Amino acid sequence: MTQEIATLAGGCFWCTEAVYQNLKGVSSVESGYIGGARLNPTYEQVCSGTTGHAEAIRITFDPAVISYADLLDIFFATHNPTTLNRQGNDVGTQYRSAIFPHSPEQAEQARAAIDRAQGDQTDPIVTTIEDDAPWYPAEDYHQKYWERVGESNPYCVAVIPPKLAKLRKGFAERIEA
Repeated sequence: MTQEIATLAGGCFWCTEAVYQNLKGVSSVESGYIGGARLNPTYEQVCSGTTGHAEAIRITFDPAVISYADLLDIFFATHNPTTLNRQGNDVGTQYRSAIFPHSPEQAEQARAAIDRAQGDQTDPIVTTIEDDAPWYPAEDYHQKYWERVGESNPYCVAVIPPKLAKLRKGFAERIEA
């Protein structure tokens, strides 16, 4: 089984991670930081907005089961790609909408996904396609956050269920039973 990596930033990584956790063909989802200047940033440093990193997720997937294009379509359907450096109440470059391709083919697919998604939006998509950069896994307490403790966090309860509803509505065949 061949595995590939997709790295996406769509606001709070707790909320983005929850969308991809139970998809067919996804073997792991890791929350972390990418695209900034500081080596080994901490959550507090990234949240300050001064490091240049985005909160992001790194998805390991089997392209024979779920394609990179499918992952991108889910990405655009489950977050707002039209707000610059913002997702809901989360504001700052650390919450930007960005794709970090791992190959020229992924970059080409990212551009095509933006074009596909634009048709569903009334405002221009501001999602950036950024160069791959060093990846820093987030602290352990951020991993699988929704599955472990998210339902006791009012912020997560407000943000994640609508994302999961969009996932079920548009991509039910992609969700593991």
